[in-house]
Amino acid sequence: METWQQALAKSITKPAELAKHLDVDPSAIADVVAEYPMRITPMWMKLIKEKGDAFWRQVVPEPEELTDDSPADDPLHEDLDSPVPHLVHRYPDRVLFMVTNQCPIYCRFCTRKRLVGKPGFLKQGELERVVHYLQAHTEVRDIILSGGDPLLLPDHLLERILKALRTVPHLELIRIGSRVPGSLPERITPELCAMIKQYHPIYMNLHFNHPDELTPEVKTACERLADAGVPLGAQTVLLKGVNDDPTVMMRLVHQLLLARVKPYYLYQADLTRGTNHLRTTVETGLEIIKTLQGHTSGMGVPHYVIDAPGGGGKIPLLPADYLVNLTPEQATLTNYEGKTYTYPQPEQPDGNGRRRELPMATVPSTSTGCSMADSMLG
Repeated sequence: METWQQALAKSITKPAELAKHLDVDPSAIADVVAEYPMRITPMWMKLIKEKGDAFWRQVVPEPEELTDDSPADDPLHEDLDSPVPHLVHRYPDRVLFMVTNQCPIYCRFCTRKRLVGKPGFLKQGELERVVHYLQAHTEVRDIILSGGDPLLLPDHLLERILKALRTVPHLELIRIGSRVPGSLPERITPELCAMIKQYHPIYMNLHFNHPDELTPEVKTACERLADAGVPLGAQTVLLKGVNDDPTVMMRLVHQLLLARVKPYYLYQADLTRGTNHLRTTVETGLEIIKTLQGHTSGMGVPHYVIDAPGGGGKIPLLPADYLVNLTPEQATLTNYEGKTYTYPQPEQPDGNGRRRELPMATVPSTSTGCSMADSMLG
């Protein structure tokens, strides 16, 4: 039986190799691959059925990556929020730890196009520096391992990191962000799952963008992780020509739930240089959430968020018309069918036992169709 390392070694990484399998001009993408590396696993090569389909758009380099006018290599200012190498500390109680620059596939829309696929692993002493930082910052209770993809590390190196993190007494949760189960399912071995079980509570957020990514092999990989006690969530990026269709997104969330993966985030694509040709409008995302809400189970509706440019963090968005009006007496609401309902407010007595008048709040309309009240929830 083929190992995950052998499967990964068969990946397509060079334009000339790709041209043997797909209708591409290797000279047209050579400069792109030199700047932003390419890797397509054998599994993903089988998923590509025709030029420009949902799988092609995610992994096949395009000349537009070098010519678009997107503003930044690091739109989320991760480098500015990095107190020690590989660590990003933006939110009060949690940090991001980038443990490798390697991924099973290199997504053409990646926020970290400036880093992934290029040399970069933890050097001697860098893990110790991260642990020392965490020990000194007792407010940190949650760490997310990212990269690159942490599950591309061999078992012994991943365990070294997990074991070191578990020496920090106030660090409660370890989360792992990974594209591996959906692109290199061979990696999810019984040995890996047995090792991870020793360091719970560990959560994983897995990256899926299209329902057809959930092949039988991928579902088996997810089930192994779930059986090892790992709660699984899905992070999806809204992409033009991939999943910017409510019907496709409905199929995706249903397939995720069947694989025991909870849809968690639907991301508006970041403003990363080289990705502009894959971005959709915000209205597209709002319409998808509106279509899902009420038409499938609440478990299947992800949070639609924009990771604010400039390091502002994730800002959730909801269609505005759920909360129509809010007064001290009642809330006026509409449901997924457009029907209107009222919810009476509880009385708020003042110090003399009389009803205290609350300020009236009316939900403002915006050009994006989202409520400012909703958008500030994060």
